[in-house]
Amino acid sequence: MDRSYLNKEYNHLKAGKRYSIVKSFSDYDNYLYEEGNVIEFIGSNFVPYEDGLSLFCIYKDREQQITLQVRPEAQQEIAHNLQQYLVSVSE
Repeated sequence: MDRSYLNKEYNHLKAGKRYSIVKSFSDYDNYLYEEGNVIEFIGSNFVPYEDGLSLFCIYKDREQQITLQVRPEAQQEIAHNLQQYLVSVSE
């Protein structure tokens, strides 16, 4: 994956840092991110014309794209409240 186009920070997330999932959630593709697991944030990308937010991370030992649509009828609540779902892991 070419990471050069990714934003290294999004909200409280910073590239290279690990975050514990403290509240389970499903992304746009209905992929479940379960409480108790950890992700390592790689970067983010936002596509305005679709209100699409992609959070790239390492989840369960593989690179994963968390897809969120930032619209009220979709995953806006998650995107606007990420700090309630992902909490920094002290290293």
